Amino acid sequence: MNWRLAAVPATLIPILIIAIQFDIDIEDILAIGFLPFIATVFVMFIKLGLQGIKFAYITKKFLGNIDSSLKLAGVRVGSEFIKFTTPMFVGAEFVVIYYLHKKGVKPSQATWVAIMDIVTEVFAMGLLAILAGVLALINGSIVVGVIILGTSITVTTLWMVLFFLSSKRTFQIPKSIEKLATRFAKEKGSKYITQTNTWMDEICTMSRENLKTPESKKIFTISFLLSIASWIFYGISFFIIAIATNHMIGIFDSIMAVMGANAIGNLPITIGGSGLAEFGIVAYLNNLNPFDFSVLEGVSEWNAVIGWRIATYYVPIVVTWLLLVKLALSKISKNEKI
Repeated sequence: MNWRLAAVPATLIPILIIAIQFDIDIEDILAIGFLPFIATVFVMFIKLGLQGIKFAYITKKFLGNIDSSLKLAGVRVGSEFIKFTTPMFVGAEFVVIYYLHKKGVKPSQATWVAIMDIVTEVFAMGLLAILAGVLALINGSIVVGVIILGTSITVTTLWMVLFFLSSKRTFQIPKSIEKLATRFAKEKGSKYITQTNTWMDEICTMSRENLKTPESKKIFTISFLLSIASWIFYGISFFIIAIATNHMIGIFDSIMAVMGANAIGNLPITIGGSGLAEFGIVAYLNNLNPFDFSVLEGVSEWNAVIGWRIATYYVPIVVTWLLLVKLALSKISKNEKI
């Protein structure tokens, strides 16, 4: 965990470069105002809270009353710290799997819950990002549109295909990897391969048992709608900052800009999409090439974008870390296990 804490200051580097390159000083950021900034932070925590509520809902529906809804939601929100400090926003699923396993849940069941949570989130994010990419192309922003569509379609399709395909076939470790593991790690490698194949077999079995039932379809639909709502609030967060800095933008345009920027931030280049999201949102709003610094120098939204990034990334990263340490990584007594 220490290296992740060290990664947080590294995410400040792109922000500092942007501030220097485009002559943004502290007065520009403070011009946002205290109340709009707090409102933006509040909206961001509504977004995170909806993610937590969704995870608690999925967990209770599939695993029963293994913990309080509040604690399950807190664990899920805390897991976002891992996403904030990794490229492509991955890793939160391992935290919830780890926590559920500590509670006595079988790894395959914990993984199934995590997958349902991820897939509904990715599906909702993907649909909104694809819409943003299409609108970018229509408005003549070719580079931005292509990047958004390329990233969002690839990630969404991959997750959805694997998710629904798991109910039709059983995935196993490829034979080539199995041979390499056995060759170099001997008995230990063979043991881990066997355990992994058993784990994957159990997950696929759960997919076959659950995906076709009316109850599972209902859970998927409600979880998907909660994900859509959470991403909409994420888009609204920029709307508040933009209006506070006298940049006139509609709520729909704000949501599309944020979702487009989020797709660009998913490129595995920087930690937590730092720098990419900022350039992406400015480029989307102005139909510009996000990798051409020269055309971005005359843009006036930089103070709003940096203020938005502080409110929706740097403030939540502190809170999610506290929840991660306090809830997800804390020791669980025997009487708390199921």
